[in-house]
Amino acid sequence: MQSAANFPLKWNLSPLVSSSKVQLVNLKQHRKAHALHCLRSEEHEEKFENSSQDKLGVSSVVKEDKHKDIWSLFREAQQNILYLKKQRLAAVEELEKLKNERVELLEKINQLEEESHIVVKKADKSSILWELLLRVDSMVLNGLIGTEEASSMRQLVREHEANISEFPLDVLQQGDAQVLAELRRFPNKDKRNGLHVIHICTEMDPLVSVGPLASYITGLSCALQGKGYLVEVILPKYSTLDLEEVEGLREIEADAYSYFNGQLHANRIWNGVVSGVGVTLIQPLYYGSMFSRDKVYGYPDDVDRFAYFSRASLDYIAKSGKQPDVLHIHNWQTAIVGPLFWDVFVNQGLEGTRILLTCQGFDSKASHVASFLFFPLCLVPPEKLELCGLDPASVHRADRLQDNTNPQLVNLLKGGIVYSNKVVIMPSSPSEGRTLHRNSIPGLEPTLAVHKEKLCFAPFGLDNSKWDPSIDVYLPQNYSAEDIRGKSICKVELQRQLGLVEDVSTTIVGCIFSEISGVDLESLKSLVRRTAKNDVQFVIMMMNEDQMIIKELEKAQDEIEKTRFVTGNNEVVSHLIFAGSDIMLYLNFFQDPLLQVPLKALKYGTVPIELNPQTGNCFRHVGTHEQEATTTAKIFNSLFGRMSLGQALDLMKKDGRLWELKIKEAMEKDLCCDVHVSAYTSIKNL
Repeated sequence: MQSAANFPLKWNLSPLVSSSKVQLVNLKQHRKAHALHCLRSEEHEEKFENSSQDKLGVSSVVKEDKHKDIWSLFREAQQNILYLKKQRLAAVEELEKLKNERVELLEKINQLEEESHIVVKKADKSSILWELLLRVDSMVLNGLIGTEEASSMRQLVREHEANISEFPLDVLQQGDAQVLAELRRFPNKDKRNGLHVIHICTEMDPLVSVGPLASYITGLSCALQGKGYLVEVILPKYSTLDLEEVEGLREIEADAYSYFNGQLHANRIWNGVVSGVGVTLIQPLYYGSMFSRDKVYGYPDDVDRFAYFSRASLDYIAKSGKQPDVLHIHNWQTAIVGPLFWDVFVNQGLEGTRILLTCQGFDSKASHVASFLFFPLCLVPPEKLELCGLDPASVHRADRLQDNTNPQLVNLLKGGIVYSNKVVIMPSSPSEGRTLHRNSIPGLEPTLAVHKEKLCFAPFGLDNSKWDPSIDVYLPQNYSAEDIRGKSICKVELQRQLGLVEDVSTTIVGCIFSEISGVDLESLKSLVRRTAKNDVQFVIMMMNEDQMIIKELEKAQDEIEKTRFVTGNNEVVSHLIFAGSDIMLYLNFFQDPLLQVPLKALKYGTVPIELNPQTGNCFRHVGTHEQEATTTAKIFNSLFGRMSLGQALDLMKKDGRLWELKIKEAMEKDLCCDVHVSAYTSIKNL
């Protein structure tokens, strides 16, 4: 066998070597590229790692800052919680202290009450009785009450002799004004002694309003209920009624029957409450068209309509078992209730009921409203009375319903006056008072003369939206009986506007006249001269713009110090005079009804003092009016005891507290309501 070295080399190896060299070069290039790629990858990864580390660093800083903020807020919250805990502990301690003080105070009060009861038990009833009677004497002498009220007070004390020990002894140690206030409350404590009054009428605000009757009914009813009376109103159910104003309106299921034109007719009865007053609505079924009309008044059959309603009202009252103390009827529309009651119904369980008639709207020239409230509709043939069940022959007489001017007719309003126990005569506007104060109701003068003892005159009520110091837009500061401080601000403003010395302690006497005819200027100037020496300022307003009078007043103002005369009808100044004055001089109550000076003075906490030839000699004598002794005048006298100007000034100076009490009492007076309360009480005692 031969060795490899001995073999001959016959093959060509050059291509193989050349190919290997190429592959080796390619391999080296590939490795170089791979190394470069790896190097670049490492650089990229390094950059990425560096970038990530930077981002992580920023994030960690933000987190660290947030962490610090959270801890700061937490520490602040802890501090607030600690502060609130301290405050709570302090409040708890204060509350505990107040509780202890309250317990101690209650113990002292109980102890004092026990001691008071012991004193009352030991007190002799007769000694308390006589002390009260003697205090009443003192009230009269001091002008706090009049003789008539004093008589009533004495009677009151005697009637309560059995329980006189209930009168608080601490009040007996106080002044006359405090004792009087307690006496007036004494009989009404813890009980309602008011009478039961039913109005039978044709209007009531806000249900149906045509004339002054509507607001009068609502206002009087609310005022009476405030005094403890039980008041109801019966109205026709007009189709034009604003029933949305009725609370709890409901229809009574059973029909009520009433007599008319020889037959019994069914009526639908509705009940509800309006302004806190119980209201009954009567809806005729057979005569359904009577009150289903566009207007309340002004139809040819008005007498038939309201005669039906009057009879239906009485039938409803009798059959429902009501026993009111007073049936209050209004104007000619329901005046027929008077004769119907006494001739037909009085023996149907109504023996204790009495009738009061209010008359309004007599001046047929004054307004279209007054024309249908009075003439000529209340004059009808006697046969008309048969419709509602009256006997024409028995009432068509001179002393009953026969008209004074037309004997062939009957006068429904005259029948109301004759058959009523009391008649309240009211103007339907302030200006109409001039007619009423002369007893000049058209066609009824002889009837009023015969029944003058029944007559009671009530003033036309104030417009409370305009004349109320608590809301008066003309005053620099409003005030009321509860907070009278604003009156002093009004006084200073009045002094400033008129150029008087500004001093709230100076007494201002105001005086406002609508005309000069009833004023004796020389006497008035003499009075001012005498009184102005006593640190008194006078503000006198004459609404008459006569140039001669203005010159005379300007001359008088130059002659008299501390006096200002104002002429013309300046509404802002007139309101300010009422509010800023302490005393208001006025003419006879019925001599100047247009201005209603005494009513406005009472409302504004200003004492009204009447001047006449007997007290001040400032006014020309105009004759004595019987109305001066009416209930209206008596109420004024009960407040201020017919004080003269000098007596009023003395009282202000000597007893300021008593003066303020009288002012507040006057501001709380509702003169119209008080006149009616007096009338109700007088007829109930018949």
